[in-house]
Amino acid sequence: MKSLKKEWMGMLVVTLLASLACSLFASPATPQPEAIYTAAAQTMEAQLTQTAFASLIGSLTPPAATSPSVEASPTLTEGPPTATESPTPLPPTPTNTQVCDQARYIKDVTVPDGTKFAPNQTFTKTWRIQNTGTCTWSGYSLVFDSGDAMGGSASIPIGTVNPGQEIDLSVALTAPASEGKYRGYWRIRNASGVLLPVIGGYQGKSFYVEIRVVLPTPTSVVSTGFDLYSRAPEAEWVSCGSPCTGGTVLAFGGSEGDANGFVLYRGGYRLEDGSSPSKILETHPMWVDDGVISGLFPPYTVVAGDRLRARLGFLAKADGTCGVGNVKFQINYKEGGTLYPLGSWTDSCDGNLIDVNIDLSSLAGKTVQFALVVLANGSSAQDWAVWVNPRVEP
Repeated sequence: MKSLKKEWMGMLVVTLLASLACSLFASPATPQPEAIYTAAAQTMEAQLTQTAFASLIGSLTPPAATSPSVEASPTLTEGPPTATESPTPLPPTPTNTQVCDQARYIKDVTVPDGTKFAPNQTFTKTWRIQNTGTCTWSGYSLVFDSGDAMGGSASIPIGTVNPGQEIDLSVALTAPASEGKYRGYWRIRNASGVLLPVIGGYQGKSFYVEIRVVLPTPTSVVSTGFDLYSRAPEAEWVSCGSPCTGGTVLAFGGSEGDANGFVLYRGGYRLEDGSSPSKILETHPMWVDDGVISGLFPPYTVVAGDRLRARLGFLAKADGTCGVGNVKFQINYKEGGTLYPLGSWTDSCDGNLIDVNIDLSSLAGKTVQFALVVLANGSSAQDWAVWVNPRVEP
């Protein structure tokens, strides 16, 4: 079976070789017209295809490199450098540096800034201070530094103060005499004369007292008045003749038969005008021609608006008729040892009383002593002179 296959294979190879030889050496056949056209068309198509392909290749092929032209570098013109923002430096890390002598202002204990005082008023200023240094204060002082001293001591011993300890420092002061704003600076000085820094203090070195001096607002003084009737027993009563030399001291409430004269309350007695008031003060002069009686009262400070009021006249006789009395009434005041007149009225018993109303404004603020005086005009017979409710009132 194998030899049959081999024989078949051999015959096939020989046949193929023979066909190949005939095609190589055979003469070309005459082409037909259709075949020529077909071949020409195929040839042109092939050429077009090659041209298009060549163009495509050309478009994809980069252009030939050209040598770059050499240009000179531009000349550098120097100008101001451009400012660049410097980075913000970070704050230094605080270090715990310990200081021997150092203080801290804590607060004002007394007299806050701007406190008002009257001129020459005394006060005490106190500050609370802490020793924030590492050294104990011994032999240290509170000292005046600058500004207004206001009468304070130049140096005040402090005493011993340990580190971290607080202490109240005080100084006695007096407000200046003039209106205005005043400030005084104070510091702490160690035993060597070195002034300590003060944390929280003014400019880191001192602490101060600041006040205002103001004039006191005038206050309205209300008059309490002065009742000459009720205070008649306190007056100094004297009588004399004419000329009046020396004089006789009279006791209040003496006898109406005293030849030296007398001073008595006569409340409810009938007066020449027919009235019988409750506050009647009778002052009878010495029983001589032109006799005199005078009473000097305790001091009184007159207030603006004060007025001295009274009614003047005579007691009536038992039957209500007038006697023959004829006198001169005087109201005087004494200031600084000198006697000054306020008013004078000559009167006789005629059935009428004299109204007295004296403005004391000119004496406002002055301390004076009032004097009630009666002088007989000639004979002192029946000179039953009276003061009805004499008083000082607003």
